[in-house]
Amino acid sequence: MIFIALKAKIRPEKRDEWLKGIAQYTADVNAEPGCISFEYFESTEHPNEFAILEAFQDSDAGSAHVATDHVKKFFEWMPYQVAERPKIIYQELDGWNDMAEVTPAE
Repeated sequence: MIFIALKAKIRPEKRDEWLKGIAQYTADVNAEPGCISFEYFESTEHPNEFAILEAFQDSDAGSAHVATDHVKKFFEWMPYQVAERPKIIYQELDGWNDMAEVTPAE
């Protein structure tokens, strides 16, 4: 599995355009066959700062993802939305692990 986390600060004057664009992009990415999950969240402490969480089945799915037209268009569009260069974490993982600290109550 490939796991990607992005942190992006959006230009305040681009907020409405960003929200519309990221909603469409989320739908497009989630429709990809190799996508496990694509979600975005706005910071509760920092307006216009967004976290984007992506998971793909494997490196082949990741390669197919970046080759899509919607990704190419998004990467052309995004520089006009961001206030600074986004931050990224990219990890190849074996998959999800159980959380040791929490077990369902009986």
